[in-house]
Amino acid sequence: MAYKDVYARWQADPEAFWMEAAQAIDWDEAPSQALFDRGDDLFEWYADGKVNTCWNAVDRHVAAGRGDQVAIIHDSPITGSQQKITFAELQTRVATLAGALRAKGVEQGDRVIIYMPMVPEALEAMLACARLGAVHSVVFGGFAANELAVRIDDATPKAIIAASCGLEPGRVVKYKPLLDGAIDQASHKPDFCVILQREQEIARLTEGRDHDWHSFQMGVAPADCVPVAGNHPAYILYTSGTTGAPKGVVRHTGGHLVALNWTMKNIYDVDPGDVFWAASDVGWVVGHSYICYGPLIHGNTTIVFEGKPVGTPDAGTFWRVISEHRVKSFFTAPTAFRAVKREDPQGALIKEYDLSSLKTVYLAGERADPDTILWAQDKLGVPVIDHWWQTETGFAIAANPMGIEPLPVKIGSPSVAMPGYDVQILDDAGHEMPRGELGAIAVKLPLPPGTLPTLWNAEDRYRKSYLTTFPGFYETGDAGMIDEDGYLYIMARTDDVINVAGHRLSTGGMEEVLASHPDVAECAVIGVSDPLKGQLPVGFLCLNAGCSRTQDEITGEVVKLVRDKIGPVAAFKLAVVVDRLPKTRSGKILRATMVKIADGQEFKLPATIDDPAILDEIKDALGTIGYAKA
Repeated sequence: MAYKDVYARWQADPEAFWMEAAQAIDWDEAPSQALFDRGDDLFEWYADGKVNTCWNAVDRHVAAGRGDQVAIIHDSPITGSQQKITFAELQTRVATLAGALRAKGVEQGDRVIIYMPMVPEALEAMLACARLGAVHSVVFGGFAANELAVRIDDATPKAIIAASCGLEPGRVVKYKPLLDGAIDQASHKPDFCVILQREQEIARLTEGRDHDWHSFQMGVAPADCVPVAGNHPAYILYTSGTTGAPKGVVRHTGGHLVALNWTMKNIYDVDPGDVFWAASDVGWVVGHSYICYGPLIHGNTTIVFEGKPVGTPDAGTFWRVISEHRVKSFFTAPTAFRAVKREDPQGALIKEYDLSSLKTVYLAGERADPDTILWAQDKLGVPVIDHWWQTETGFAIAANPMGIEPLPVKIGSPSVAMPGYDVQILDDAGHEMPRGELGAIAVKLPLPPGTLPTLWNAEDRYRKSYLTTFPGFYETGDAGMIDEDGYLYIMARTDDVINVAGHRLSTGGMEEVLASHPDVAECAVIGVSDPLKGQLPVGFLCLNAGCSRTQDEITGEVVKLVRDKIGPVAAFKLAVVVDRLPKTRSGKILRATMVKIADGQEFKLPATIDDPAILDEIKDALGTIGYAKA
């Protein structure tokens, strides 16, 4: 069946489409229907079904006679070790860990924070929570103590499972002092912690609170799988970059199982037993969906890799792993390939390995630049597929459905919308834009199974963040366009799109041009109000130390550069040189505040600002070009 037929089948009868997909999951009680409309733009999937994620990811494969198949391969070039765990071994390990957690009082609905490096025990901890119906929240290992403390206070976990350390090339990252610091800072205190001691760093355990991973499990009765409702939260995952209150993306159990299982064949084109590798981290959404859950639910072998694209030991480490473990589908971020390409531009190291098992490479996480895709295609000789999704959605919004039908690749596009996603390009008023024109990318509600139904304990924030800008739609926060063939292009974040005389332009694109000037160390572009054109772009330039040329020379050159690269349509004529840009403590440039200063509007001092004095410097600089008048 062709992609367009599958997509049309979903469009014609979404309920039947997703009920059919749900048949691939083992339910304790089958759901009576797929979609439950809770009113007011809130939706749930398979809410009245009863199911257990761990059973579907582990036990059912053992019951089906595939217990001897390898479930997890751990490959750590940093420690020089490898380990293979079969489904039968994984079942024993997870049931025992779950039994130990239960013996300490962890029950269905309790939260457990997991703060682990790339070791198999991280997946075992996730699966043990799923086995009990506990809600896990994985926090990226090595995240700062205050970041961890904020998440402890939001999720209020009964327990925290951590490791003594993580390993980076050439250094040991001690987790335990960060964990202790976070618990000290947090007003909520966990009942207990479980610590996996790694030989590279033996942590000091706090008496009465901390338990050793191994001794904690001695002599406990293994736990059976606890069936939970289809709308029971499987996990909370906090999105990065939020200031103030954290954004805890919730994933419901039933839809998560159905959607991820569907993607393994239809998008990634793997069959049960094939080896699938996502080179990411369990702390990110890719690690949840495609290191832990997706491959195991579908019966694939998954790889847990503790290393880097370069330096562990060289730029050939990806190719070694693919070759040794016979990887069929490989998923990584464009930035990883850029690092490899910089070290080995000719791809000489690729020739040292047998990559005959590799059929497809998938890229996601940021916009895949054409140079990187073309280089990888050329050197690897396999399709290199860009696809686009978000922490919130949990799986691809747009992709090339390799297991349904490989579509022609258009460099710069993540291809087409997947079933479940009615993707539209809207103008500011919420009207659909013509094909080929830039606008806000939104998805008509309801979102498909496996996407976020809400934020943890923050329904108002969920509405405000995603549902209010375009009623009846989920706002992705990205801007882009759809071409005449239905291919989607992601161009920028919507905050960074300005409207100049009816032309919607990406300030991010202009910043790329300014940053290419040899004297510019850092820059920002904002849109200021203009009575004639609606908005005009203004550039702010921070120059390299020791730059002795005049400001007029440099601003003149960057104006010409934007005209040459983007064209006169950008109407880019104004740039000012400043010593520094106003930023939050986490390093985000406060563009919205700069716009208010330029337009002479009142503004509230952002709580997260690093140094408020910079705002006066920006006001003075804008004054030199006729802006920032009260």
